Amino acid sequence: MLRQVSKGKVFVGLSGGVDSSVSAALLKQQGYNVTGVFIKIWQPEWTECSMKEDRLDAMRVCAHLDIPFKEIDLTEEYKKEVVDYMIAEYALGRTPNPDVMCNKTVKFGRFFDWAIEQGADFVATGHYARIAPGAMQVSKVESYKVFKERDSKLYKPYEHYKLFTAVDTAKDQSYFLWTLTQKHLAKTLFPVGGLKKEVVRKLAKKFGLPTAHKKDSQGLCFVGHVDIKEFLSRYVPQKRGDVRDEIGEIIGYHDGAYFLTLGERHGFTITKKTPSDKPLYILRKDIPANTITVGARGTSYDISYESVRLSSINWILAIAPNTDKTCEAQIRYHGTRYKCRIKNTDTVEFLKSPEAPAAGQSLVLYDGEACLGGGVMESFVV
Repeated sequence: MLRQVSKGKVFVGLSGGVDSSVSAALLKQQGYNVTGVFIKIWQPEWTECSMKEDRLDAMRVCAHLDIPFKEIDLTEEYKKEVVDYMIAEYALGRTPNPDVMCNKTVKFGRFFDWAIEQGADFVATGHYARIAPGAMQVSKVESYKVFKERDSKLYKPYEHYKLFTAVDTAKDQSYFLWTLTQKHLAKTLFPVGGLKKEVVRKLAKKFGLPTAHKKDSQGLCFVGHVDIKEFLSRYVPQKRGDVRDEIGEIIGYHDGAYFLTLGERHGFTITKKTPSDKPLYILRKDIPANTITVGARGTSYDISYESVRLSSINWILAIAPNTDKTCEAQIRYHGTRYKCRIKNTDTVEFLKSPEAPAAGQSLVLYDGEACLGGGVMESFVV
């Protein structure tokens, strides 16, 4: 019989936004010993910096909730592990996921480890995702109850935990969390993962939080409102190249093939047009030649991809090699899910060919609402 024990100490990563603020308020309401932590990260000098305002908002939330405020400086880690990684990947013509790397190395890397070292029993963030003991099949109706009960330690000890998609599918962030391990899931809380965004806003007003009316942040992880092409052009020089059609004719130009992603229909200029032109998408990139090939859907855009090999693989729950497991693969945030089969620990076979997968992107695997893990796409069989 499981016995109820004290809820323990939790460090909440406060970004200065409404989601993390409500997370802290909910945890305090439920009886946790809550400490708010602002994570200081690198931001480019040439952008409009919101860090001071965000830090002040995080402090205001802590003061309003009467909880301690702490700060951790992860400037060096963020610059090296997120920014430098992203620049290097784009320069190679690949498509990186900086938000995935931020979660892996910053939020659930150095911050997570530091929090546990400081005596925290749990780490919490405002991510829209859910965690539950692996023996449970959590429905969306039950998810908020599960959060309250699981995180009061009523369900401990368990051998493993599962990561589930958020109740609010429009806000779900499980795609960016595929690198989490059992070490993280056992000590991580996602208080808003079982709530709709509109409910989170209402709770922020109910709690009287200073961030209740603050707009959601957009853009590159913590850095915010930064156009990716503008950002990269500061570090990778623009270089005009040709846009070619499917028979090789030059029909336009672009400012650098490494700035562009397969499947995009923007970022290049077409100079040879006809009234019957259909929307054009990037089909191929030739980084050494600095050229791209574009075409309409329904032509060579519909390349049939049989399988993909993954690197940097993480299985949230252990999957034995050659299990031939059928599940679904997602190759971009809020993208379509494609039926697939796990052939071994590093190869995924598509049952329905995906549109424009790109090397460097994350492929995340799902079994219904459960996130199984994922990896970085490297090479494709067509």
